[in-house]
Amino acid sequence: MHNFLFGIYPYIATAVLLIGSIARYERDPFTWKSSSSQLLRRKQLIMGSVLFHVGILTIFGGHFVGLLTPIWIFDTLGVSHSAKQMLAIIAGGGAGILMLIGGSMLLHRRLFDPRIRKTSSFADIAILVLLMVQLLLGLGTILSSLQHLDGGEMTKFMAWAQGIATFEKNAADHISDVALVFKIHVALGLTILLLFPFTRLVHMLSVPLRYLTRPGYQIVRSRRQSTRGK
Repeated sequence: MHNFLFGIYPYIATAVLLIGSIARYERDPFTWKSSSSQLLRRKQLIMGSVLFHVGILTIFGGHFVGLLTPIWIFDTLGVSHSAKQMLAIIAGGGAGILMLIGGSMLLHRRLFDPRIRKTSSFADIAILVLLMVQLLLGLGTILSSLQHLDGGEMTKFMAWAQGIATFEKNAADHISDVALVFKIHVALGLTILLLFPFTRLVHMLSVPLRYLTRPGYQIVRSRRQSTRGK
């Protein structure tokens, strides 16, 4: 089971993420949206959304850079494993608290406002619950990380993630002896990637690049001018 979850499942989740996202965009482009409920309880949404997105983007960026940057780069820059571990704990913990506050506000809106609850699908609520559970697991890993301030556990996850990225045959072996909370955290994270194309999370991939090349102004004619032209 360990080899499947951490040696095979990552490729299944990634394949479904990529193929599923492309298929959804091609087949159902009008469902590719965040389905915002801003018109209902706008103030709480804005505050919760800002905190939630700042937290989750910081965490995602930290995980991406921290796990996939080769260890030798940190060694070359003179960043010790213990220093990187403390940075991950402090920055990740702070971002996690912001996400926890914001996510709790968003989840409260979804569950306890009758109008928002009625306009929310099962997937809307389920994916938010999964993200909050994943966050709590992530915050729970801090307790275990504090017992390994030498950064040894962190390097195991770096070796695992980079092993998966380079199709290393025995990548799962790198994290065979880590704490259970880490394994549950990773497994749930992969499951969220698997579910990604079937939820509102796809809006994360919508980068408005065409705004960078659009004209700087628009020509607008009044209705009277349009009538005269006819």
